[in-house]
Amino acid sequence: KQAEKNNRKIPCLLQVHIALEDSKFGFSEDELIALLESEEIKTLGHVQVIGLMGMATFTDNDAQIKSEFEGLKNLFTQLQSSSLPENIEMKELSIGMSGDYLLAQEAGSTMVRIGTAIFGERNYN
Repeated sequence: KQAEKNNRKIPCLLQVHIALEDSKFGFSEDELIALLESEEIKTLGHVQVIGLMGMATFTDNDAQIKSEFEGLKNLFTQLQSSSLPENIEMKELSIGMSGDYLLAQEAGSTMVRIGTAIFGERNYN
């Protein structure tokens, strides 16, 4: 509604739950497909979905992280070749953070979040 008031189109990513942790959130694959196929999303003329994002399990197990990233990349690729509403374009895949950005890059990430590498660890007091 605010984008419409300001005559803007807001680019956004849809977060998919890929981690094996309850502390991470996002759409399941089935929920995502249902949303993309819904009539409701077509009515969001001031929202431009430009891709997907996901956060891997917080672990030192590179094989686990790689598997989660590759699963999301496969879904992303599948959606790129499907018929999507006009306001949805799969061009960005945001996976990876400071600790796993190299694995994300290998998996096809187009965007990584590296705040910790730049600003240091957060203080959660």
